[in-house]
Amino acid sequence: MTSIRAAVCRSFGAPLAIETLELASPGPGEVRVGLRAVAICHSDVSYADGEWGGDLPAVFGHEAAGEILEVGDGVGFEVGTRVVVTLVRSCGECHRCQCGAEVACSAEFALDGTSPLVDADGTAVGHGMRTAAFAEQVVVHASQIVPIDGDLPADSASLLACGVITGVGAVVNTAGVEPGSTVVILGCGGVGLNVVQGAAIAKAASIVAVDLNPDKLTLASRLGATHSHDLATGPVDELVADLTDGAMADYVFVATGAPAALASAGALVGTMGAVVIVGMPATGVTGSFDPATLAGSNQRILGSKMGTSVIARDIPALMQRYHEGELELDGLISRRFPLDRINEAMDEVRSGTALRNVIVFD
Repeated sequence: MTSIRAAVCRSFGAPLAIETLELASPGPGEVRVGLRAVAICHSDVSYADGEWGGDLPAVFGHEAAGEILEVGDGVGFEVGTRVVVTLVRSCGECHRCQCGAEVACSAEFALDGTSPLVDADGTAVGHGMRTAAFAEQVVVHASQIVPIDGDLPADSASLLACGVITGVGAVVNTAGVEPGSTVVILGCGGVGLNVVQGAAIAKAASIVAVDLNPDKLTLASRLGATHSHDLATGPVDELVADLTDGAMADYVFVATGAPAALASAGALVGTMGAVVIVGMPATGVTGSFDPATLAGSNQRILGSKMGTSVIARDIPALMQRYHEGELELDGLISRRFPLDRINEAMDEVRSGTALRNVIVFD
């Protein structure tokens, strides 16, 4: 066992508590990683606020980077390797993995049943989001890590673990956006801005970024959006209709959990178009659609978990785009905080004033 400091959630909606926990050594197929950075995704806030339920106490955090400190039996990685740490855990052998959908792996892992974390009283602490990265070190399955290419900084590399692969992957993998398409992005937070980057990579002709925050819309324009719309001025329907001569969008990405965005998406998509659900609303939020329109217009509704990513393929490709100047990472970081100030960092994400705040470790 190794003693580590971690931010523990003991009550939904309450500040996280910085505690010393004991972390088990990695078992077969597992690795122990010393973290250098962990980004705060809105999903972490949603879990900590109790929007999705779950058991407590737990350590959340799932968007991380660091270096391997210890490997279990059967692991091909070497100690000292710098890696991105994700929540995507895959066996490579089940039907979903064989079909290229590792994010939907159906296998059961030892870490799914037994958390590697215990507190000072010997009580098990939940391995939140299969990673528990609001901590100095983590133990994860080896399928959850990808080596970092070159001199990519750890704080920027951490964004590749979720926000970037989710946003870009939703465009490239889930939807398969074609060059020349009209794309609308509802919500320009940490994931939505990466949908914008993905649409630019896919060479969409019109990329419409929609949000209530002017600063996020400005950044969206810098990342490739051809048009932006502040919802404070009214609905975006007219802009999309004007851009498409009334045909409406080929793809509408709902990159926020806000029910209003989900409700508005259907009116923005045209014949043969697709609504892609990327944002994760609170448990109990539902949407509705007109099946006659959906069928009659050959439309699709697509769910996109983690951008349908294959991390061993997609993360290295995104690193290459970063090194070639085709993908922004550094500019997506709002602020950096030590672990002791994680609640301040969480509050900024909760309020919507931050894109990605990052906890950095010495």
